[in-house]
Amino acid sequence: MNKKITFLLGGAIILVLAFAACGGMKIKLDPKSQEFYEYTRLIMTGQEKDIFKHLPDKQSREEFIQDFWDKRDPDPETEENEYEEEFYRRIEYANQRFNEGTPGWKTDRGRIYIYLGAPDKRDEYMMHNDPNVRGNILWWVYYRYGVAVKFVDKTGMNRFIFDPNDTYQGIYGDLWEAIEMAKLGVSFEDEGGQKKITKFDLDYNSAARELLIKIPAKHLTFKSENGKLFAHFDLRFYIYPQKSGEKILHETSLTFEESEETVLDMKEILLQVPYDLPPGRKYYIDVVVSSREGSGKSRRIFEVKT
Repeated sequence: MNKKITFLLGGAIILVLAFAACGGMKIKLDPKSQEFYEYTRLIMTGQEKDIFKHLPDKQSREEFIQDFWDKRDPDPETEENEYEEEFYRRIEYANQRFNEGTPGWKTDRGRIYIYLGAPDKRDEYMMHNDPNVRGNILWWVYYRYGVAVKFVDKTGMNRFIFDPNDTYQGIYGDLWEAIEMAKLGVSFEDEGGQKKITKFDLDYNSAARELLIKIPAKHLTFKSENGKLFAHFDLRFYIYPQKSGEKILHETSLTFEESEETVLDMKEILLQVPYDLPPGRKYYIDVVVSSREGSGKSRRIFEVKT
């Protein structure tokens, strides 16, 4: 069993938004783009949807689709994209196992399965004390994400809906956070149970014309040499001026170096990346951070105003 990671409980209203229909496109899509969007809108972030709906032509959408999967690929060195293959496998499995009169991938159980995969533990209660539930109560427990998900069959017709109004044996995980990370292709832990980079922050210093990446030091693995600690990073920035259909790709590598004593007192490390963003605009900046010392890869999307 993987080590449990605990977060604050997310609000039910927010989660309902994650389950809501993703909305139609206002532009006419070519067949390939339409087929792609039909399912992947489920795992698109709000920013990605906004970027996609403003792409002006088929060529820019094809480039977006390629980037969409590449960003989520856990091992770019292989020919296969394991995330993409797993996503469509989960769609197929959900349709087979969770059909409730609507396609399985559109049900609450199907969508949780698509986001988080198979649970580490399942509990089902046929006998319970909830007078509002005529059927069974299910619990799916994800120790690797530190969350538990409750489904109830209120009608007794084998149609299960998500119920946010309970917790499972002291697991107070943030389901919304887990879903958002899973959408980006990031898990809280790797297969060995070691922490990976999961969260980092980005700021833009207009005066210095720098992108500033802040990473929690506790999530990093360092290389030690002559009393100093080193960490090497590969950084990729996909920069999208909002509502323009443009994309700018900026890649760089940086090395962090400090004394062991200094690093022990640091809560986060700062990576400074020179870059000039024209003023007076809003941008989505999709950042992929990879560590060469075994801290893994992580990704977040930020909205920046200059």
